Amino acid sequence: MKYAIIIPDGAADDGLDVLQGKTPLEASNTPNMDQVARQGVIGTAKTVPEGFESGSDVATMSLLGYDPAVYHTGRAPLEAAAQSIRLSPSDWVFRCNLVTVIDGVMKDHSAGGISDSEAAIMIRDLSRTIQVPGIEFHTGVSYRNLMIYRGSPDTFDVQTKPPHEMLDEPVTDHLPKGKGAELLRSILTQSQRMFDVHEVNQSRTARGLNPATQVWLWGQGHPPAMPRFCERFGVDAGAMITGVDLLRGLANLLGWTNLQVPGMTSFHDTDYVGQGQATCDALDRFDIVVSHIESPDEASHQADWKTKCAAIESIDRHIVGPVLNKLQTFPEWRLLVMPDHPTNISTRKHGYAPTLFAMCGTGLSPGGARSYNESEASKGETVSHGHQLMGRFLSR
Repeated sequence: MKYAIIIPDGAADDGLDVLQGKTPLEASNTPNMDQVARQGVIGTAKTVPEGFESGSDVATMSLLGYDPAVYHTGRAPLEAAAQSIRLSPSDWVFRCNLVTVIDGVMKDHSAGGISDSEAAIMIRDLSRTIQVPGIEFHTGVSYRNLMIYRGSPDTFDVQTKPPHEMLDEPVTDHLPKGKGAELLRSILTQSQRMFDVHEVNQSRTARGLNPATQVWLWGQGHPPAMPRFCERFGVDAGAMITGVDLLRGLANLLGWTNLQVPGMTSFHDTDYVGQGQATCDALDRFDIVVSHIESPDEASHQADWKTKCAAIESIDRHIVGPVLNKLQTFPEWRLLVMPDHPTNISTRKHGYAPTLFAMCGTGLSPGGARSYNESEASKGETVSHGHQLMGRFLSR
């Protein structure tokens, strides 16, 4: 059996007035996703359990079959796993976003989608400024970076807020709170002072781009302990294709291979054609292949419905279609198309509603769905605990 999972991150949404009450999925032309829904099973799954904030760390862990209540220790440690950073059980890892704060309000969680090279310069200079024993910074992809504290495990008992969950809100309402918060706040303040006159920001402002006015620390945790996917589900060789460190980290922890695609980014400028071809090629080598596309989520955070619809249509045309055709060349196969969580354009934030899924292939009979969208999914199966869907997908 060959298994493929396509994750159009944040594609699920609510209806929008500008789209005459339709969701972006309903308004987009998605013949291949519609075919998956018509050929097989459609429904909804709750990937964000009660008590968790909606984010790709929690939701993707659920989607891949791991209960966040058991395995989730924080988002940042998963991204550290992507970089194979050596960690001891007592180390703390924080996500370190480059953000844009204007007049005390969080305007952009990604500093305008800052480039890898610009981000690397700013994080390098910040690491030279913050001279605190045990603290080190690691660059990631674009605005997504890490701060590690190697010290006492009881240094922090702190509450933090993801910057994408506080867009257009005063940052003072969401500063770190609790034990160790004073240190984190000090780093935020020092980054503000340093970045205010930084040459990268001067260049970005001159080009009409959002500057990285400071860092924002969140998503903290210790390294997780997760059983490998083959041990948990009995499916051997797996591969992950993504432009996001979080997914690469999960793949490393699951014992999968991360595949790089030239031109693949986390925005709408990504090479959809290249990712579709790479996913098809990977199916010749691996038993299960996950292809994750971040662009619908990023468009939602920018309240950009046009780009979100364009991203959804590109995923359908260049990834879902070719992968569906490729799978049908194998004797036995299954395909799952599923956003990890909704991302709502109206709020620019992740949603908590169950997300839609559709799966088709060997042993799955048509359930009567006509198309792939939230309305059709609400009439289908309901999976109350999202991590249980993987067993259903893999079951013969």
